[in-house]
Amino acid sequence: MKFSRFFQLKPSLVFPVLVFSLSVLAALSCSTEGSLQQILGTKAEAPVFLDYRSVSSSEMAFGFSQSVRVVSLHFSPVLEVGSVGEGSEVTVAFAAPLAEGMKVTADILVEDSSGNTLNVIVPFRARNDRMPPLVFNELRTEYSKPKVEFVEFIAKGAGNLGALRLFIASHSLSTPAYEFPPAEVKAGEYIVLHLRTLEEECLDETGTDLTLSGGTEAQDGSRDFWLPGAVKMLRKTDALWIMDQDDRIIDAVLLGETPESVLGNAKTSEAAEFLCGKKAWLPDPAGAVITAGTTNTRTICRDEGIPASPQAKNWYIAATSSATPGKPNSTKRYNP
Repeated sequence: MKFSRFFQLKPSLVFPVLVFSLSVLAALSCSTEGSLQQILGTKAEAPVFLDYRSVSSSEMAFGFSQSVRVVSLHFSPVLEVGSVGEGSEVTVAFAAPLAEGMKVTADILVEDSSGNTLNVIVPFRARNDRMPPLVFNELRTEYSKPKVEFVEFIAKGAGNLGALRLFIASHSLSTPAYEFPPAEVKAGEYIVLHLRTLEEECLDETGTDLTLSGGTEAQDGSRDFWLPGAVKMLRKTDALWIMDQDDRIIDAVLLGETPESVLGNAKTSEAAEFLCGKKAWLPDPAGAVITAGTTNTRTICRDEGIPASPQAKNWYIAATSSATPGKPNSTKRYNP
Protein backbone atom coordinates (compact mmCIF):
# COMPACT_ATOMS: atom_id res chain seq x y z
CA MET A 1 0.00 0.00 0.00
CA LYS A 2 1.40 3.41 -0.94
CA PHE A 3 1.05 6.49 1.21
CA SER A 4 2.02 10.09 0.55
CA ARG A 5 5.24 11.29 2.16
CA PHE A 6 3.12 13.09 4.76
CA PHE A 7 1.37 9.91 5.90
CA GLN A 8 2.65 7.03 8.04
CA LEU A 9 0.65 4.03 9.19
CA LYS A 10 1.92 2.81 12.54
CA PRO A 11 2.52 -0.98 12.82
CA SER A 12 0.27 -1.09 15.90
CA LEU A 13 -2.65 0.08 13.77
CA VAL A 14 -2.36 -2.69 11.20
CA PHE A 15 -3.45 -5.50 13.48
CA PRO A 16 -6.99 -4.24 14.26
CA VAL A 17 -7.59 -3.73 10.54
CA LEU A 18 -6.57 -7.31 9.82
CA VAL A 19 -8.80 -8.68 12.58
CA PHE A 20 -11.79 -6.76 11.19
CA SER A 21 -11.12 -8.12 7.71
CA LEU A 22 -10.92 -11.71 8.96
CA SER A 23 -14.22 -11.31 10.83
CA VAL A 24 -15.94 -10.14 7.67
CA LEU A 25 -14.53 -13.10 5.69
CA ALA A 26 -15.78 -15.55 8.31
CA ALA A 27 -19.24 -14.01 8.27
CA LEU A 28 -19.32 -14.06 4.48
CA SER A 29 -19.18 -17.88 4.36
CA CYS A 30 -22.48 -18.25 6.20
CA SER A 31 -24.39 -15.02 5.54
CA THR A 32 -26.80 -13.83 2.92
CA GLU A 33 -26.26 -10.46 1.23
CA GLY A 34 -28.80 -8.89 3.58
CA SER A 35 -27.18 -10.23 6.73
CA LEU A 36 -23.77 -9.11 5.46
CA GLN A 37 -25.11 -5.57 5.17
CA GLN A 38 -26.33 -5.85 8.77
CA ILE A 39 -22.84 -6.90 9.86
CA LEU A 40 -21.11 -4.09 7.99
CA GLY A 41 -23.73 -1.43 8.58
CA THR A 42 -23.25 1.92 6.87
CA LYS A 43 -19.95 2.11 5.00
CA ALA A 44 -17.46 4.13 7.06
CA GLU A 45 -14.74 5.89 5.14
CA ALA A 46 -11.48 6.68 6.89
CA PRO A 47 -10.62 10.37 7.36
CA VAL A 48 -8.32 12.00 4.83
CA PHE A 49 -5.83 14.74 5.64
CA LEU A 50 -6.52 17.80 3.47
CA ASP A 51 -4.27 20.69 4.47
CA TYR A 52 -2.81 22.80 7.21
CA ARG A 53 -2.44 26.52 7.81
CA SER A 54 -0.77 28.85 10.26
CA VAL A 55 -3.65 30.78 11.81
CA SER A 56 -1.53 33.04 14.00
CA SER A 57 1.83 33.07 15.76
CA SER A 58 0.33 30.79 18.42
CA GLU A 59 -2.20 28.69 16.47
CA MET A 60 -2.12 26.00 13.77
CA ALA A 61 -5.08 24.37 12.03
CA PHE A 62 -5.15 20.91 10.42
CA GLY A 63 -7.93 20.13 7.95
CA PHE A 64 -9.54 16.70 7.49
CA SER A 65 -12.28 15.30 5.27
CA GLN A 66 -14.52 14.64 8.29
CA SER A 67 -14.78 15.36 11.97
CA VAL A 68 -12.00 13.81 14.06
CA ARG A 69 -10.55 13.94 17.55
CA VAL A 70 -6.82 13.97 18.32
CA VAL A 71 -5.48 10.80 19.93
CA SER A 72 -1.86 11.94 20.16
CA LEU A 73 0.13 14.97 19.09
CA HIS A 74 3.88 15.60 19.08
CA PHE A 75 6.01 18.42 17.70
CA SER A 76 9.68 18.57 16.73
CA PRO A 77 11.21 20.65 18.19
CA VAL A 78 9.18 20.04 21.35
CA LEU A 79 6.51 22.72 21.87
CA GLU A 80 4.16 23.27 24.80
CA VAL A 81 0.53 22.97 23.71
CA GLY A 82 -2.18 25.02 25.42
CA SER A 83 -5.27 23.42 23.87
CA VAL A 84 -6.33 21.06 21.08
CA GLY A 85 -9.69 21.28 19.32
CA GLU A 86 -11.62 18.70 17.32
CA GLY A 87 -13.79 18.59 14.23
CA SER A 88 -13.04 18.66 10.52
CA GLU A 89 -10.56 21.47 11.25
CA VAL A 90 -8.43 20.77 14.31
CA THR A 91 -7.02 23.96 15.84
CA VAL A 92 -3.96 23.64 18.05
CA ALA A 93 -3.11 26.55 20.36
CA PHE A 94 0.46 26.78 21.65
CA ALA A 95 1.30 27.97 25.15
CA ALA A 96 3.51 30.73 23.71
CA PRO A 97 3.86 32.38 20.29
CA LEU A 98 6.27 30.68 17.89
CA ALA A 99 9.21 32.44 16.30
CA GLU A 100 8.27 33.93 12.92
CA GLY A 101 8.73 31.40 10.14
CA MET A 102 10.05 28.77 12.53
CA LYS A 103 10.22 25.29 10.96
CA VAL A 104 8.26 22.65 12.87
CA THR A 105 7.20 19.04 12.20
CA ALA A 106 3.87 17.83 13.58
CA ASP A 107 3.12 14.15 14.23
CA ILE A 108 -0.64 13.92 14.74
CA LEU A 109 -2.80 10.80 15.24
CA VAL A 110 -6.55 11.33 14.83
CA GLU A 111 -9.65 9.13 15.09
CA ASP A 112 -13.14 9.53 13.64
CA SER A 113 -16.44 8.50 15.24
CA SER A 114 -16.23 5.02 13.65
CA GLY A 115 -12.83 4.29 15.14
CA ASN A 116 -10.87 4.82 11.92
CA THR A 117 -7.47 6.32 12.65
CA LEU A 118 -4.99 8.31 10.61
CA ASN A 119 -1.41 9.26 11.47
CA VAL A 120 -0.06 12.32 9.65
CA ILE A 121 3.44 13.76 9.75
CA VAL A 122 3.50 17.34 8.48
CA PRO A 123 6.37 19.83 8.25
CA PHE A 124 5.24 23.45 8.41
CA ARG A 125 6.44 26.95 9.24
CA ALA A 126 5.03 29.14 11.97
CA ARG A 127 2.99 32.20 11.06
CA ASN A 128 4.98 35.21 9.87
CA ASP A 129 3.06 38.46 9.53
CA ARG A 130 6.21 40.55 9.07
CA MET A 131 7.36 39.50 5.61
CA PRO A 132 9.24 42.37 3.96
CA PRO A 133 8.12 43.84 0.63
CA LEU A 134 10.62 42.26 -1.78
CA VAL A 135 11.15 42.86 -5.48
CA PHE A 136 13.08 40.75 -7.95
CA ASN A 137 16.18 42.69 -8.98
CA GLU A 138 18.64 40.52 -10.95
CA LEU A 139 18.47 37.04 -12.48
CA ARG A 140 21.01 34.70 -14.01
CA THR A 141 19.57 31.88 -16.10
CA GLU A 142 22.86 30.45 -17.44
CA TYR A 143 25.38 28.26 -15.62
CA SER A 144 29.14 28.07 -16.05
CA LYS A 145 30.94 26.42 -13.15
CA PRO A 146 31.71 27.77 -10.58
CA LYS A 147 29.29 30.67 -11.28
CA VAL A 148 25.76 29.41 -10.74
CA GLU A 149 22.31 30.71 -11.61
CA PHE A 150 20.89 33.11 -9.03
CA VAL A 151 17.85 35.18 -8.08
CA GLU A 152 18.50 38.52 -6.39
CA PHE A 153 15.97 40.57 -4.43
CA ILE A 154 15.92 44.00 -2.82
CA ALA A 155 14.02 44.51 0.43
CA LYS A 156 11.89 47.64 0.07
CA GLY A 157 11.17 47.55 3.79
CA ALA A 158 12.27 45.77 6.95
CA GLY A 159 10.85 42.41 8.01
CA ASN A 160 11.46 38.71 8.44
CA LEU A 161 11.95 36.34 5.49
CA GLY A 162 10.72 33.22 7.33
CA ALA A 163 8.22 31.10 5.29
CA LEU A 164 8.45 33.34 2.20
CA ARG A 165 8.11 31.05 -0.85
CA LEU A 166 9.76 31.32 -4.25
CA PHE A 167 8.07 29.60 -7.19
CA ILE A 168 9.78 28.90 -10.52
CA ALA A 169 7.41 27.70 -13.24
CA SER A 170 9.85 25.35 -14.97
CA HIS A 171 10.36 23.61 -11.62
CA SER A 172 6.72 23.43 -10.50
CA LEU A 173 3.55 25.50 -10.60
CA SER A 174 2.45 24.31 -7.15
CA THR A 175 5.57 23.34 -5.16
CA PRO A 176 7.94 26.11 -4.06
CA ALA A 177 11.45 25.96 -5.45
CA TYR A 178 12.64 27.44 -2.16
CA GLU A 179 11.22 28.44 1.21
CA PHE A 180 13.19 31.01 3.17
CA PRO A 181 14.27 30.35 6.75
CA PRO A 182 13.71 33.06 9.38
CA ALA A 183 16.03 36.03 8.88
CA GLU A 184 15.59 39.68 9.83
CA VAL A 185 16.32 42.02 6.92
CA LYS A 186 16.59 45.79 6.62
CA ALA A 187 15.16 48.13 4.01
CA GLY A 188 17.50 48.37 1.04
CA GLU A 189 19.20 45.04 1.75
CA TYR A 190 20.25 42.85 -1.19
CA ILE A 191 19.29 39.17 -0.84
CA VAL A 192 20.78 36.60 -3.21
CA LEU A 193 19.49 33.05 -3.60
CA HIS A 194 22.18 31.04 -5.40
CA LEU A 195 20.41 28.21 -7.22
CA ARG A 196 23.11 25.55 -6.74
CA THR A 197 25.44 24.63 -3.89
CA LEU A 198 28.84 23.54 -5.15
CA GLU A 199 31.19 24.42 -2.28
CA GLU A 200 31.30 23.54 1.43
CA GLU A 201 31.68 27.17 2.48
CA CYS A 202 28.30 28.10 0.94
CA LEU A 203 26.35 28.98 4.10
CA ASP A 204 22.96 30.62 4.58
CA GLU A 205 23.23 34.01 6.25
CA THR A 206 20.24 34.09 8.57
CA GLY A 207 21.78 36.25 11.28
CA THR A 208 23.52 39.60 11.46
CA ASP A 209 26.90 38.42 10.08
CA LEU A 210 26.72 39.04 6.33
CA THR A 211 30.34 37.91 5.88
CA LEU A 212 29.55 34.35 7.02
CA SER A 213 29.09 32.74 3.62
CA GLY A 214 31.93 31.79 1.35
CA GLY A 215 31.47 30.32 -2.10
CA THR A 216 31.76 31.85 -5.54
CA GLU A 217 30.07 35.26 -5.78
CA ALA A 218 29.06 35.44 -2.12
CA GLN A 219 29.29 39.13 -1.21
CA ASP A 220 30.09 40.69 2.15
CA GLY A 221 27.30 43.11 2.97
CA SER A 222 24.56 41.27 1.06
CA ARG A 223 22.57 38.32 2.39
CA ASP A 224 23.35 34.99 0.70
CA PHE A 225 21.24 31.82 0.61
CA TRP A 226 22.02 28.61 -1.25
CA LEU A 227 19.62 26.13 -2.84
CA PRO A 228 20.86 22.58 -2.05
CA GLY A 229 21.90 20.36 -4.96
CA ALA A 230 23.16 21.11 -8.44
CA VAL A 231 20.06 20.82 -10.64
CA LYS A 232 19.16 23.49 -13.20
CA MET A 233 16.24 25.48 -11.81
CA LEU A 234 15.89 28.59 -13.97
CA ARG A 235 15.57 28.94 -17.73
CA LYS A 236 15.45 31.70 -20.36
CA THR A 237 11.72 31.05 -20.77
CA ASP A 238 10.29 30.94 -17.28
CA ALA A 239 8.15 32.65 -14.66
CA LEU A 240 9.02 33.48 -11.07
CA TRP A 241 6.91 34.74 -8.20
CA ILE A 242 7.13 35.01 -4.43
CA MET A 243 4.18 34.42 -2.11
CA ASP A 244 3.30 34.88 1.54
CA GLN A 245 1.47 32.32 3.69
CA ASP A 246 -1.92 33.54 2.51
CA ASP A 247 -0.98 32.90 -1.14
CA ARG A 248 -0.67 36.60 -1.90
CA ILE A 249 1.85 37.38 -4.63
CA ILE A 250 4.49 39.83 -3.42
CA ASP A 251 6.34 40.20 -6.75
CA ALA A 252 6.70 38.38 -10.06
CA VAL A 253 8.66 38.39 -13.32
CA LEU A 254 7.93 36.69 -16.63
CA LEU A 255 10.78 35.66 -18.94
CA GLY A 256 10.69 34.64 -22.61
CA GLU A 257 13.59 33.80 -24.90
CA THR A 258 11.43 35.10 -27.75
CA PRO A 259 8.13 37.00 -27.77
CA GLU A 260 6.33 33.73 -28.66
CA SER A 261 8.11 31.33 -26.30
CA VAL A 262 6.04 32.01 -23.16
CA LEU A 263 2.73 31.00 -24.72
CA GLY A 264 4.43 28.13 -26.55
CA ASN A 265 5.47 26.48 -23.28
CA ALA A 266 2.75 24.75 -21.23
CA LYS A 267 4.12 25.64 -17.79
CA THR A 268 5.05 29.25 -18.50
CA SER A 269 1.80 29.80 -20.38
CA GLU A 270 -0.21 28.63 -17.38
CA ALA A 271 1.96 30.65 -15.01
CA ALA A 272 1.58 33.75 -17.20
CA GLU A 273 -2.20 33.43 -17.20
CA PHE A 274 -2.16 33.05 -13.42
CA LEU A 275 0.14 36.04 -12.83
CA CYS A 276 -1.63 38.32 -15.27
CA GLY A 277 -5.00 37.31 -13.84
CA LYS A 278 -3.78 38.40 -10.40
CA LYS A 279 -2.31 41.60 -11.93
CA ALA A 280 1.07 40.49 -10.61
CA TRP A 281 2.48 40.93 -14.13
CA LEU A 282 1.45 43.60 -16.63
CA PRO A 283 0.05 44.02 -19.18
CA ASP A 284 -0.40 40.52 -20.63
CA PRO A 285 1.41 37.16 -21.13
CA ALA A 286 2.96 38.36 -24.41
CA GLY A 287 4.79 41.14 -22.57
CA ALA A 288 7.62 39.03 -21.14
CA VAL A 289 11.17 40.20 -20.53
CA ILE A 290 13.03 39.02 -23.65
CA THR A 291 16.06 36.99 -22.56
CA ALA A 292 17.63 35.91 -25.87
CA GLY A 293 20.89 37.78 -25.19
CA THR A 294 21.49 36.65 -21.62
CA THR A 295 24.63 34.63 -20.78
CA ASN A 296 26.52 33.68 -17.64
CA THR A 297 27.97 37.20 -17.48
CA ARG A 298 25.03 39.08 -19.06
CA THR A 299 22.29 38.95 -16.44
CA ILE A 300 18.67 40.13 -16.49
CA CYS A 301 18.45 43.32 -14.44
CA ARG A 302 15.70 45.55 -13.13
CA ASP A 303 16.26 49.24 -13.76
CA GLU A 304 16.90 50.49 -10.22
CA GLY A 305 16.58 54.09 -11.36
CA ILE A 306 12.80 53.91 -11.85
CA PRO A 307 9.96 52.79 -9.54
CA ALA A 308 9.60 49.01 -9.31
CA SER A 309 6.73 47.76 -11.48
CA PRO A 310 5.94 44.19 -12.65
CA GLN A 311 6.29 44.75 -16.38
CA ALA A 312 8.88 44.15 -19.07
CA LYS A 313 9.84 47.80 -19.56
CA ASN A 314 11.47 47.78 -16.10
CA TRP A 315 14.03 45.19 -17.18
CA TYR A 316 17.12 45.01 -19.41
CA ILE A 317 20.06 42.69 -20.09
CA ALA A 318 23.35 43.89 -18.63
CA ALA A 319 26.45 44.17 -20.81
CA THR A 320 29.01 41.37 -20.97
CA SER A 321 30.86 40.82 -17.66
CA SER A 322 28.42 43.09 -15.81
CA ALA A 323 26.73 40.60 -13.46
CA THR A 324 26.48 42.07 -9.93
CA PRO A 325 24.93 39.57 -7.48
CA GLY A 326 24.57 41.23 -4.08
CA LYS A 327 25.37 44.71 -5.41
CA PRO A 328 23.56 47.50 -7.28
CA ASN A 329 22.87 46.55 -10.88
CA SER A 330 25.29 47.66 -13.55
CA THR A 331 23.89 50.41 -15.74
CA LYS A 332 25.82 49.10 -18.75
CA ARG A 333 23.36 47.48 -21.13
CA TYR A 334 23.74 44.77 -23.72
CA ASN A 335 23.12 46.02 -27.26
CA PRO A 336 22.74 43.08 -29.67
